[in-house]
Amino acid sequence: MAETFIAFLRAVNVGGRTVTMERLRGLVGELGLADVRTYIQSGNVFFSADAAIDRPALTRRIEEHLEQALGFPVPVMLRTVAEVEELIASDPFRGIELTAENRFCVVFLSEPLPPELELPHSTPKGDLEVIGATEDAAFVVAHIINGRPAGNPGAAFGRSYRGLGTARFLHTTVKIVAAAKKKA
Repeated sequence: MAETFIAFLRAVNVGGRTVTMERLRGLVGELGLADVRTYIQSGNVFFSADAAIDRPALTRRIEEHLEQALGFPVPVMLRTVAEVEELIASDPFRGIELTAENRFCVVFLSEPLPPELELPHSTPKGDLEVIGATEDAAFVVAHIINGRPAGNPGAAFGRSYRGLGTARFLHTTVKIVAAAKKKA
């Protein structure tokens, strides 16, 4: 049975690592994945694959293919639409007011946060606050301090985190799921 997957790509269209979405769709399509589509320039790819597919192996295949074709590593956090819908439905920012001075970020993780990281956790500057996490996502409130936006939400975990993550604003994550659910 086919399932729609979302590949959240890290390090695409930042720091001079530019790739058009047309090229990205082509590269992912070369792997034999069906119904390949993209959403906005930040590296969100949708495709259909067998629900029983070996997800770690598929993740490695995508990462290796993209690195070979693009010349730089592109970590992939692979989720199903249902998994991201469940994450959104859990209302991870419940009780926190969204204001002009903060942003709600979902950081899709390659591995769970270290158990010694006590939550909630704030960075020394107080610009990032990790308010909660699941096995594969962390929920970060990014604060604007003195008119300056917070840094990379993935940096909020400190040096003890050995995994990788890629961040999306919560409102963007909701739009990504809606776009993934639309049929091509």
